Amino acid sequence: MEDTYWLKQTDGPLFEDVLWSRPENKQRAGKLLIVGGNLHGFSAPGTAYSAVVKAGIGTARVILPDKIQKTVGKLIPEAEFAPSTLSGSFSKKALAQILDSAQWADGVLLAGDFGRNSETAILLDSFINKYTGQVTIAQDGLDYFLDKNSPLVNRPSTSSVMNLGKLQKLAKNNRPTTPVMHSMMLADLVQLLHDWTTGNPWAIITKQAGNFIAASGGQVSTTPAPQESNWQVELAAYASVWWLQQPSKTFEALSTAIYDYIKN
Repeated sequence: MEDTYWLKQTDGPLFEDVLWSRPENKQRAGKLLIVGGNLHGFSAPGTAYSAVVKAGIGTARVILPDKIQKTVGKLIPEAEFAPSTLSGSFSKKALAQILDSAQWADGVLLAGDFGRNSETAILLDSFINKYTGQVTIAQDGLDYFLDKNSPLVNRPSTSSVMNLGKLQKLAKNNRPTTPVMHSMMLADLVQLLHDWTTGNPWAIITKQAGNFIAASGGQVSTTPAPQESNWQVELAAYASVWWLQQPSKTFEALSTAIYDYIKN
């Protein structure tokens, strides 16, 4: 018996109506806030910005730690700079500025390159708890949310783009009876994500057995994936754009984002 919750996206998009109904006017194509970077690494927010422009965002802003303003101020003209720690990561004092910019936006992308810092951990935890809008999380931003009672699973309006290693740790801490294994067959992981997202508010994109997998609300789509190692930030950017443009169709938006990312 065929699994009705598993949809396979191969030669064309699963949801042509979503693909062709996106806003043509840039003013109606949504506003996205990108947050990320630290003194020793800031490629993730820059990569994300380039990707969201390519994906068709209306307007995007980027917030970076102020320790890197002299370095990247001219590289990303749209960047704003928030308080940072002495080591160059986001300080908890950046919360008010990030929340204010998030209220302007239709969605937020925590793009990554946050580094490992206790103040940044406090900042991101506070942001996730205070902000109620759409948040997509990728790269090392996920590392702050892999423990028990993770908002990646329990917070509404949250999507994550993660490799199987991070998914394995998330499952270990939040779903101990069903381990995620690198050796899993594609069908087994599809079944697990179907069960796990049924009745839970979270949405996820991951990659296994040469396929991108999107799951939300118990529905799962798979799409043959190209052989790329650095897909997570760019695909998270595409997912953010498509999702904020189709906020009531999370599963359809994430599946279409994968199609559009591969096509481009």
